[in-house]
Amino acid sequence: MAGRLARSLPGTVVVHTDDLAWHESSFDWDHLLAAGVLLPLRQGGGVTYRPPAWDRRGRDGAIEVPAGCPMVVVEGVGAGRVGLASIVDALIWVQADDEEATRRGRARDGGTVETGGLRQQCRAAERAFLAQDRPWVRAQVTLCGTPDLVPAEQIVPTGPWLIGAGALQGAAGHGGVLRAVRSPAWDSSDACRC
Repeated sequence: MAGRLARSLPGTVVVHTDDLAWHESSFDWDHLLAAGVLLPLRQGGGVTYRPPAWDRRGRDGAIEVPAGCPMVVVEGVGAGRVGLASIVDALIWVQADDEEATRRGRARDGGTVETGGLRQQCRAAERAFLAQDRPWVRAQVTLCGTPDLVPAEQIVPTGPWLIGAGALQGAAGHGGVLRAVRSPAWDSSDACRC
């Protein structure tokens, strides 16, 4: 979804929380995002930021956002955390079926035994973080991240939160329109109840 949002407005930059969390504590990197990326952008400058772990471990490159960038999309679990709420303009929560999200993570990481064990550790840390922080309660929009698993009649449009014809056409990856609903009081382990 982040990529499709970025393509909808030329010049948009996507910042991946995985880049900030690289060799950091799974969910203790918000200070890096705030000080290294978001606050400099709010002051009107561009950003060329190398998180400390990148220097310590010899990673090439930098997180770059040019001055005057029309939109920055920060994607990843933890992007909507309470500690960043005052410097994030809008929060979109993507609720997906837990089993499907796990399957996608395994596919993305290669699905090996080694990455499977690491992925389990990451999922445990993610669940603990989500249970405490509950970012979906601050979301202006909630999207169903697994609409192919949810019957259309269960995806209930509610007033202005419905993202309709063409707004994010195909954002779900299946050619349909993602539908947004007001954020119910979900718990992080619920199956998709969009």
